[in-house]
Amino acid sequence: MVLRIEFTVEPFTDGAPGPHVRAAVAAARAQAVDVEFGPFGTSVEGDDDDVLAAADAATRAAIGAGASRVSIQVTRPA
Repeated sequence: MVLRIEFTVEPFTDGAPGPHVRAAVAAARAQAVDVEFGPFGTSVEGDDDDVLAAADAATRAAIGAGASRVSIQVTRPA
């Protein structure tokens, strides 16, 4: 099953992603998923197991790098 997550890492600074944001994106990219880094969040799409692993890795990396919050939305594309 294909899943899509969108996550935002805080604190958020427009145009200047901090180390906590960069760590989360790098962790997601290390998984077998498609990652799209945007100005207000990051999208990940792929196989459900891979996407959920990316969500776990990104969350752990962000918190480990100093994030105060990680917001994740999970959807199943039509």
